[in-house]
Amino acid sequence: MRKILITFLLFTYGFVYGNNILIPMDGVQTNHLKSYGIAYNALKNNHEIQWLLNYRGGSFMLPFTDEIRTECLLKGVTFEVLTPSRVNAIISEVTSPSVNADAVKLEKAPKIAVYSPKEKKPWDDAVTLVLTYAEIPYDVIYDTEILEGKLKDYDWLHLHHEDFTGQMGKFYQNYRNMDWYKEEERVNLATASNYGYSKIADLKKAVVRAIRNYVFNGGFMFAMCSATDTYDITLAAMDVDIVPSVFDGDPVDPNAQEKLDFTKTFAFRNFTLEMNPGIYEYSDIDMTDVRKVAQKDDFFVLFEFSAKWDPVPTMLCQNHENVIKGFMGQTTSFNKKLIKSTVTIMGENKVANEARYIQGSFGKGNWAFYGGHDPEDYQHFVGDTPTDLNLHKQSPGYRLILNNVLFPAAKKKQHKT
Repeated sequence: MRKILITFLLFTYGFVYGNNILIPMDGVQTNHLKSYGIAYNALKNNHEIQWLLNYRGGSFMLPFTDEIRTECLLKGVTFEVLTPSRVNAIISEVTSPSVNADAVKLEKAPKIAVYSPKEKKPWDDAVTLVLTYAEIPYDVIYDTEILEGKLKDYDWLHLHHEDFTGQMGKFYQNYRNMDWYKEEERVNLATASNYGYSKIADLKKAVVRAIRNYVFNGGFMFAMCSATDTYDITLAAMDVDIVPSVFDGDPVDPNAQEKLDFTKTFAFRNFTLEMNPGIYEYSDIDMTDVRKVAQKDDFFVLFEFSAKWDPVPTMLCQNHENVIKGFMGQTTSFNKKLIKSTVTIMGENKVANEARYIQGSFGKGNWAFYGGHDPEDYQHFVGDTPTDLNLHKQSPGYRLILNNVLFPAAKKKQHKT
């Protein structure tokens, strides 16, 4: 009897450990956001993962280990154990020429940096919230680290809700007497002085140039809210003063609009600047003040791309829903008329003629812009409490952020644009 039991246990052990784990990312998944953290942790432990594009919401297939199984159980992540024959059947299905799906190998956990001021701000950031919730590690870096050449140490860079134009977020009208505003101005001026600049705008231009070079050399940059349009505006205005005197002590160039160089931008062209310091807007790229969309009707639709021929936007759009709730920010959405023809629009509100989620390549690298502040807080104000992601474990809006986080892990030959 003992011999039979030992034989049975050995058979069971061999059977289980010859299998794989599937983390489905369709509607059956109980915690989509934690699933990305499990995938990331598996990569950190040198496991290869298959990202099954357009298969059950962009599912992950991992090797079966006790550690991965236990992690799924502890974090409430739905998983299935696959036999070798089932694995072969899935791979055969997704790689079939007749099916719009594919398997992309994830090979190495990307090293992540978040560009954010070190001092506490009266607002939060969706990316750091979801990275923390998913338990994906990241480093916070800011102007000093970038100007000291530290970007080369990272595979993925997120731009916090920054104003790269040097206009202090255009918070002058309502917040210039607040302690946090004064401290931000002091810190930025001190940093600018340390690098030989007299203006915050010139400091930010140097940072933007460094980030541009980072992307050109193969980095991946992801930005939300005002870090999207202000980054591009600064690229276009690299050789012209667009900052009103209340911010830097001297007037704007009277010919600033005509001097903008749209050939230098990543995403936008032919935009018109808003140079009134009292108006909480940078240009007509953003649609916040002109869109006529009620909250109940505020949605955007993700496009479906060819997994085999357009794997980059396909990876970035993986989701269990293709209609995503809209959400606002200082920069909510992008005027489609001002988007370059080389840019891929991945999500749009067609009725409002606005794009919400766009992507492109530059040199050897890639970038993505995502409009809005917080995918689960429709209108997030300065001073509002952070979103509790325990209440939004299946958020399709937050999933788009995490797709971008894992993207640099994909085998490089798969990157086509």
